[in-house]
Amino acid sequence: MGAVTDDEVIRKRLLIDGDGAGDDRRINVLLKSFTKWCNSPGTPEEGFTQYQRMLGILAQCEFSMGKTLMVYDMNLREMENYEKIYSHIEQNIMSAHEKIAECKKEIQRAKRIRKNRQEYDALAKVIQQHPDRHETLKQLEALDKELQQLSHIKENVDAKLELRKKQFHVLLSTIQELQQTLENDEKSDNDDNNQESPAENGE
Repeated sequence: MGAVTDDEVIRKRLLIDGDGAGDDRRINVLLKSFTKWCNSPGTPEEGFTQYQRMLGILAQCEFSMGKTLMVYDMNLREMENYEKIYSHIEQNIMSAHEKIAECKKEIQRAKRIRKNRQEYDALAKVIQQHPDRHETLKQLEALDKELQQLSHIKENVDAKLELRKKQFHVLLSTIQELQQTLENDEKSDNDDNNQESPAENGE
């Protein structure tokens, strides 16, 4: 027969002792009462009274065990729910990293556009020193159009970058709220368990 692990011992102990309200003691009392009842030479009335008392103790044990199993099932469902929430948070974090990387690329593009615009401005100043040439005027017009296009692109990039920043802020706030909710739920469960144990031991 293999060695019994600590988890198995704790699990069997919980199944026997229920929610800590003395079910282990009740079972011991029930076994002693049953032995005494079997060997008792008393009257039928006394035997019936002892029999009813044993049924009451057995009903209490069964009720506590049923309640313990319900709590165990509820904890399993809560764990599954927390795992889903954790998985959802991980997916949001991965999505946030991807959006941050995309925003960094857009910033680099915006920097290149700004650098190009500065170079075009410097070139335009040089060209404007010769306004009497027809070809120079055409080049200036072309450069102006290109500058306008670059300005429009930069505005679009800036607007998109600002939107991504807002979305990322909302995402981080949501993640923090979810983490706080999980911590509050865990703390509430621990407080409830701590409050139930003294009350049931007092019974």
